Amino acid sequence: MIWENLRIALKAIRSNKMRSALTTLGIIIGVAAVIAVVSIVQGLNYMIASELEGVGATYIRVAPRDDRNDPEMIGREVTLTYEDGQAVMAGATALAHFNPVFFRTDRLRYRDEKHSCILLAVGAHYQEVDNHWVDEGRFFSQLDLDRRAHVCLVGRKIIDELELPADPIGTEIIIGTASFTVVGIMEKKGEMFGQDRDDLVIIPITTARNVYGNDAMKRLILDFQARSPEVVDLAKDQITSILTKRHHIPRGSEPDFRVVLQEEILKTTGSILGGVTRVVGAVVGIALLVGGIGIMNIMLVSVTERTREIGIRKAVGARRSDILVQFLIEAVTLSLFGGLVGILAGWGFGVLGARAIPGFPAAHVPLWAVLLGFGFAALTGILFGTYPAAKASSLDPIEALRYE
Repeated sequence: MIWENLRIALKAIRSNKMRSALTTLGIIIGVAAVIAVVSIVQGLNYMIASELEGVGATYIRVAPRDDRNDPEMIGREVTLTYEDGQAVMAGATALAHFNPVFFRTDRLRYRDEKHSCILLAVGAHYQEVDNHWVDEGRFFSQLDLDRRAHVCLVGRKIIDELELPADPIGTEIIIGTASFTVVGIMEKKGEMFGQDRDDLVIIPITTARNVYGNDAMKRLILDFQARSPEVVDLAKDQITSILTKRHHIPRGSEPDFRVVLQEEILKTTGSILGGVTRVVGAVVGIALLVGGIGIMNIMLVSVTERTREIGIRKAVGARRSDILVQFLIEAVTLSLFGGLVGILAGWGFGVLGARAIPGFPAAHVPLWAVLLGFGFAALTGILFGTYPAAKASSLDPIEALRYE
């Protein structure tokens, strides 16, 4: 019976192609919007999760806290220094590595070529902590930091922009006003949000202090790596305790730094992206409501047009439930057709939207999003197809046969 009703439903849809297409337009728009947004958001979430998983579950970041809305922070000098990181490493038993990070935009020069890029000043354990490794040459050592050596590593973009030799190891370039020797090339990272992550130069943190002065080194980012995932919480407590004492934070006051774990970063980004999805979902609900009303309207018209057919079916023995199921299946089929078109259109818009933004991650459509789209469509068909189906099933067969 179900397959026969499905065949009748498909025949009715084919006989009124334009009307069926216009009826499902609201469903198509609603489902397409859901799939497009989910595909873009999930692609972004997948990329962020992959990046954080790359640095590992032992990754810990400490950054200066500069909350202008907090009365306690007004008038306080917020600092986070290389010495803070060294003190933490000396007193914390749960930490394996430490990497200070100073960054700014600076100008590079090689012969007649000039280029502005991101400059990173880091420690000897940058590779292990941030999972960004040398591709050719070498990274600088603790000896380079102790000697404040003028050595640097460059990204692939710098080689192209400055027209460096094919093998730039040993080449002298000017960073700001100081001369540096290239000792290595970093592995390719690609673009993210329009920012080319290979457009950077890396120098020792101690050398940066000599070049840019002590005042520039007062607000660093301190990255740490715990000895194992099991001691990450202990490491966070130790970092907080040591820095609280060093910064003379009174008991009960907010610290002037933030300690953030990989898991907390994932939760924060997931919460933000989830909020975006929920807001769009609320807007999409309006489109589905409009689409559902369209389906109800067209089904009522269909019941009126097929009144004699209903009378004949009842006259030859069809029960009320048979008529109800017939028109309900037709409404759900119409909705599912709109849902299928909406899923395909949404996937296409998501892919095009992600590609239109330079450096944006590829769209990713999870299975649950496809099932959600079909679920929305089916639910809309059931909710808004029930009344027309009930009206059809309640028709009196004699009156229906007399209907012209």
